[in-house]
Amino acid sequence: MTQRGERGGAVRTAVGAAALLAGVIALVTGATAAVLAVVFARKVVTPPTRREQDLRILGVDTAAGEITLAANDEARMRGRYGLWFEHDSGHARLGDVLEERDGRVRRALVSTDFGRPERATRGRINGAFHLGPWELDAPYEDVVVETPLGPAPAWRIPADPPSDRWVVQVHGRGAKRHEGLRAVEPVRAAGWDSLLISYRNDGEAPESTDRRYGLGGTEWADVVAAVHFAIEHGAREIVLMGWSMGGMISLQAVLRSAEVREHLVGVVLESPAIDWVDILRFQGGALGLPRGLGDVVARVLGAPYGGGLTGLAAPISLEELDPVARASELSVPILLMHSVDDGFVPIDGSRRLAAARPDLVRFEEFTGARHTKLWNHDPERWNGLITGWLAARTADDQDGAAVEIVG
Repeated sequence: MTQRGERGGAVRTAVGAAALLAGVIALVTGATAAVLAVVFARKVVTPPTRREQDLRILGVDTAAGEITLAANDEARMRGRYGLWFEHDSGHARLGDVLEERDGRVRRALVSTDFGRPERATRGRINGAFHLGPWELDAPYEDVVVETPLGPAPAWRIPADPPSDRWVVQVHGRGAKRHEGLRAVEPVRAAGWDSLLISYRNDGEAPESTDRRYGLGGTEWADVVAAVHFAIEHGAREIVLMGWSMGGMISLQAVLRSAEVREHLVGVVLESPAIDWVDILRFQGGALGLPRGLGDVVARVLGAPYGGGLTGLAAPISLEELDPVARASELSVPILLMHSVDDGFVPIDGSRRLAAARPDLVRFEEFTGARHTKLWNHDPERWNGLITGWLAARTADDQDGAAVEIVG
């Protein structure tokens, strides 16, 4: 073979090796992405058993009533919060930021409910400031809602005097009914009763056979049961208030249940999950996962074979859960509150829903507040919005009744 032929053979060998290597890399990358998609999909629908302690506690001065935290977006949030530490065996209440300097955030330590924060090195901030309705200046009752899966605990907190107008509170993913306690004060101020419910797989209500979240596609049936409970106990008009995934659950109950629509006069959405595909893309990017993985996760959740990978008893079609696509079916006023700095559920879905029904949706954008922490960030504005919006629903009903009597 000539020297030129030898060089040509070497080039062809190199090209072939490069092509083979590229194929191997693509195969490995594809396999890795597939594994990541399955892991991500499974995490999305699996109720958490232990919450991440993403906050570093650098020091506690109990005498001065101060705590020092390593600076991050959560540590520097404005307002009042709960602080869980020692793997949720301890709990304290945080006041506002006193100072931020040199990567450290000093906050007021309002109280310690149990545990020893001075011994803790890590914790997590929670927007649910209250531990239970007994902390509120209002009577309350432990009640049970009979759901399709069995009895689910709930709290009923009446107005003063008790009303036939009820707000049914639907908490979000990974949370419990305590989340809605922040809304009790403005709801009572408007003269409405509150019903704070639990639903399947939230750690309080009965579990489904697969013990997985349906992302709104199954939990809505428990909200229907709660509405039925409210009606049986004197409710004449109902507002659903959904937090995060609870927003999606509430909207699914509205779209799928004639009983809910018959008594519904409005919906309140706090940092709601509106577009799951968008949320998966956003969270995947925040975790540093490959671009486009969120779309793959959506396909895994909706695939007929997905149950073997995720543990779901039935596929979840995220397209069928899209309330924007069915916005024309909505018929009651909606108060929608979301922060541009949410950090967990992007605001884009809320903006699309507001744009789809500007005739029904009052859209209130917040800045600076993190996910489901609008009350914590700006309680005066948040309380005022809810009280005023509910008062308007009462006025609308009274005007309608007057017209009916005159007619």
